[in-house]
Amino acid sequence: MLRFAANLSLLFTELPFLERFAAARAAGFSSVEIQFPYALGLEAVADALSQQQLELILINIPAGGWDNGDRSLCCDPRRQSEFADGLALALQWAKRLSVPKLNFLAGITPCGQNEEQVQQTLESNLRLAAQQCHKANVELLIEAINTEDLPGFRLHHSTQVVDLIKRLDLPSTRLQYDVYHMQIMEGNLINTLNRLSTHIGHIQIADVPGRHEPGSGEINFSNLFKAIEAMGYSGYISLEYNPSGQTESSLEWLQPWITQDRTA
Repeated sequence: MLRFAANLSLLFTELPFLERFAAARAAGFSSVEIQFPYALGLEAVADALSQQQLELILINIPAGGWDNGDRSLCCDPRRQSEFADGLALALQWAKRLSVPKLNFLAGITPCGQNEEQVQQTLESNLRLAAQQCHKANVELLIEAINTEDLPGFRLHHSTQVVDLIKRLDLPSTRLQYDVYHMQIMEGNLINTLNRLSTHIGHIQIADVPGRHEPGSGEINFSNLFKAIEAMGYSGYISLEYNPSGQTESSLEWLQPWITQDRTA
């Protein structure tokens, strides 16, 4: 059976953030993920998870000032110390909250920087993250993101990520496969999932176009889910979409795929 998790950064945004944990539990989820939880406060998040008996399965390594245009520091030669500090913070959260996976965003190529130095910085930061995560018994995920939404994003195809993991021989590191981003960049979702199945550590979903709930766009999620089941995927499928209406009504598509408590 497939297992689903709620991304609290995009779902239940009708509510203040710390109230979204209870909303997710009331909707039947036992597992959640958060893109960047750090401003909420570690103990506040720990209390919310405990009160609602929720598991936090994934957070992103800090990406700098998102509201100021940062989309990760990982490939910027001028900001390696900031990346290292953010990685340490993410690992602190992972240890305190028993988060099993951290997501690495490669970032947008910084203007005016030497290409070779940018690539070397990305690889150096990746090695550091993989080594530190492996030491902490945390799986590192690397996500490819489409260049329509984020022009200049350095890793934008699934094979780019897998080839990089292999070439750098990164321990405890796998691909985070985001269906929304990869439908835009490469399509051929089912064949790609099957081909890369042993390298995939996490799956996120949203429909195309619009990044809304399944059934709102062009992706045949019924066939996709059947293929994910058939390939023996045992991880979570996280709902990382912007509901086209109220969050609860946007979950109607999920009913055929879940057990009573939505955890399979």
